[in-house]
Parts: sequence; C-alpha cells; structure tokens
Amino acid sequence: MIRLVNVHKSFGNQEVLKGINLHVKEGEKLVIIGPSGSGKSTLIRLMNYLEEPTSGEVYVHTHLMSHKRRAFINRVHSSMVFQQFNLYPHLTVMDNLTLAPRKLKKMPKKQAEELAMQYLKRVGLEQKAFAWPSTLSGGQQQRIAIARALTMQNRVLFFDEPTSALDPEMVQEVLDVMIQLSMEKNFTMVVVTHEMGFARKVADRVIFLDEGVILEEGTPEHFFTNPQNERCRAFLEKIIR
Repeated sequence: MIRLVNVHKSFGNQEVLKGINLHVKEGEKLVIIGPSGSGKSTLIRLMNYLEEPTSGEVYVHTHLMSHKRRAFINRVHSSMVFQQFNLYPHLTVMDNLTLAPRKLKKMPKKQAEELAMQYLKRVGLEQKAFAWPSTLSGGQQQRIAIARALTMQNRVLFFDEPTSALDPEMVQEVLDVMIQLSMEKNFTMVVVTHEMGFARKVADRVIFLDEGVILEEGTPEHFFTNPQNERCRAFLEKIIR
C-alpha cells in the first residue's frame, strides 16, 4: 500500500531522514516510535507528500507520488489526523465533516450529511453535530477530526501523535476510537505515537526511529520483550515505567 525507497529529507543543512526504506502492506497497522526530534512526523508527512523528499521515491497504492499528483492520490487513497485538531472554528461540526466530501468528491449535501452522521455516531458524538468546535473539549475535537478523516472513505489513515495535545484524562477516549478502527482489516493505519500501551494492543509492526534512521522493527512482542538495538532498549526503559 505504501512504499518508501531510499528516502532522504533535509531542511537546509540538517538531514532529518537518512535513506529510509519502508513497505507498509495493505491492511497493516504500523506504529512509529522514537524520541522527540527523531524524524517521526517528517516520515509520516512524507508518506502523503505533505513534505517532499529531498531524494528517493514514495509510492502509494503503486502510484509514484509527485508534487503534481499528490492532491489526487491523497484524495483517493488517504486521510490524516494531526496533532492539532485543525477544525474550522467558523463552521459547525457538521459543516467541518461535509466540506471535503462535497468539495473534493462532489457528493450531494444530503448524502454528505448522512455520511457525516454515520461517522459521528461511530465516535460517539452524534449529539454534537451542530455544535461549534470551540464548545468541545480537546478529546471531543480530536474524535471529530477522526470522523472528518473517515468521511473521505479512504483506506489509508495517517495519525501524527493524535493525543499529544490532549490533557491526560482525554487521551483514552481518542485511543479507544483508534483501537476500534484498528480492528477493521480494510483500513491501513500508520500511527506516530508515544502511547506504548496502544502500540502493544493494535500494532502489527512497530518501527523505532532515531536520528533519521530505522534502528529496529518487529512485532510488539519482539519490541516490548526482547529489543536488540541498545538505543531502542534505553528508550523503552525510559518511556515505560
């Protein structure tokens, strides 16, 4: 579903990613972990070309990504949930959810609203359909952002640290929605997170990224019981207490 071939990314003189080779299979749940500044967010943003590689190639569903083609390929194949909720404050929840299906997929208003309500029910917030984003808690806003991503009905879902901006008591309500999604085989999920319990529960594969290099990858069982890389072991010992 997603393939990165010898991908490098630099910002000025700083090389953030150093020759990444990665293949994400259709239906796979991949979790990316690593210390702050390791290149995790850059890596996931490269997968849908929100960042363009300095060199190397990115493929999504066999399509070679490029600046000209990224909008079309993403519209058809992938959706993303960010650290910040990025809801339009001047639009109601319903309008936030129906904007992309109506504008990008030319969906009739009634059909878009029915689809939006379907996904609002899925995240447990159908009663907030006509609320303003400013009246919602952080956890509710992020669940709305997930519902918005689902309304595009794409099969690749990217999550870039979706709980990092939340108060601790709101984290689990967002993770619960993501755990439910992970149980569906027709979704491919790539998740950058520091939530190790989530990684244990949902990941098919975990990769550890540090200083722009994948130092270790494997199943959650491998990662959390017998990691081989010394830097990875030190990171996990620090983060899992």
